[in-house]
Amino acid sequence: MNTVYFTFLSLLWGTSAGVLTWYIATVARQITYVTLADGRKQERKLPILFRMLLPLTPNVMPFMAGLAFAPTKEKMRRALIAAGFEGLLHENEFLALRVLLPLVIGPIWIGLMAALISITKNSFLMKMDVLLYLVGPTWFFIYPVLWLKQTLGKRHRSIQKSLPFVLDLLTLSVEAGMDFMTALQRNVERRTIDALGEELIRVIREIQIGKTRREALRDMSYRVNLSDLRSVVNSLVQADELGVSIGSILRIQADQIRQRRFERAEALANQAPVKMLGPLLFFIFPAVFLILLGPIMARLMESM
Repeated sequence: MNTVYFTFLSLLWGTSAGVLTWYIATVARQITYVTLADGRKQERKLPILFRMLLPLTPNVMPFMAGLAFAPTKEKMRRALIAAGFEGLLHENEFLALRVLLPLVIGPIWIGLMAALISITKNSFLMKMDVLLYLVGPTWFFIYPVLWLKQTLGKRHRSIQKSLPFVLDLLTLSVEAGMDFMTALQRNVERRTIDALGEELIRVIREIQIGKTRREALRDMSYRVNLSDLRSVVNSLVQADELGVSIGSILRIQADQIRQRRFERAEALANQAPVKMLGPLLFFIFPAVFLILLGPIMARLMESM
């Protein structure tokens, strides 16, 4: 009877593991897209854990419908839009994932840690078992926010990198006699689509469907939430209101953005010696002492 029971239990576990492996492999092969303003699709990569748990988010979202979550939802909505995930990942889904990850993956982590402690029987691990159990669920709760922050920073850096080049092209086009919108459209059509190109495509489409240029540019500034782009947009709006030449404004803004980029690079270079202190103290100095004192200690041990 026990043999039949254990055989049946093993088959159930094997089937569950097979189905889970098939599901993970299917999710890993999926490609997620966002639809740009002109109808084209652009790939956006979501972490595999997000894609695995997204079908479960409708079960959690009703618990987050209260007004207490409204400020957090608005903050997450703006961050997701600025990171380029509008239409792909909703703020309610993102908050639900923050709850589901520790609830679903956390017990798996705890089970793995319990198995590790029972197999190794290490006294140090046994003393730290509660801390080990809590590390996993805590990390899975924090991970979505860290991922979003990293993705947003990467997109902002991409926009900062391409913005001076785009402004230079717009300056040359405007000074050669083109109007601003024609120059912007030509620039978008002939460049590979990057983060800044996606936003400019949306600006062009919004103007074509009836928005004024000022409104479309201000909406882009609010949507992206980047200081360099906000400065350019404010200058263009003021030039439009005052009737100032856009070409000179674009040239000045390109020079200022390059100067700010140089200052950021200089600040990072000044921080490098401080950041190198950790590896220097913990790895290089011990290695040097080991190389210098190693032979002496070996001879002392032999003589003793």
